[in-house]
Amino acid sequence: MESHAARAKGLFQKGYNCAQSLLLAFASDVGLDERTASALSSSFGGGMGRLREVCGALTASFMVLGLVYGGYPPGEDAAKAEHYRRVQEMAAAFREANGTLLCRELLGRPSGPDRYVPDARTAEYYAKRPCADIIARAAEALANYLDTHPPFNHSTLQ
Repeated sequence: MESHAARAKGLFQKGYNCAQSLLLAFASDVGLDERTASALSSSFGGGMGRLREVCGALTASFMVLGLVYGGYPPGEDAAKAEHYRRVQEMAAAFREANGTLLCRELLGRPSGPDRYVPDARTAEYYAKRPCADIIARAAEALANYLDTHPPFNHSTLQ
């Protein structure tokens, strides 16, 4: 069976954005069909619509965390705090592995609303971008996290 990391990297190399690649790699695990996963994550590529903010692969990791551990009702503050702790753990691991959470710093490229047109996906594009490897590392870290942190019953938190 193909690993989540290999699947995510392969999806990016087929032309999906960073967020789509990661979420699609986990879609069947979290009960999403491919169309929904692709549409849901489509706005987060390039650090949120190429604004070069938080990396789309990390954002999609947060989506998966929400699908697995979130869904608590209003007023369950302990569950919310536990969920946010998980998000911050994932962010810290991503920062440690990559040096930053920000797309513009990962790529060394500026942001701005006038930069919304995606670059052509050529061999040169893939050769100069670290994205495929960043996405693969994020998927591997998420898979490891999910394997070692089973979902819990929100109502048992105090």
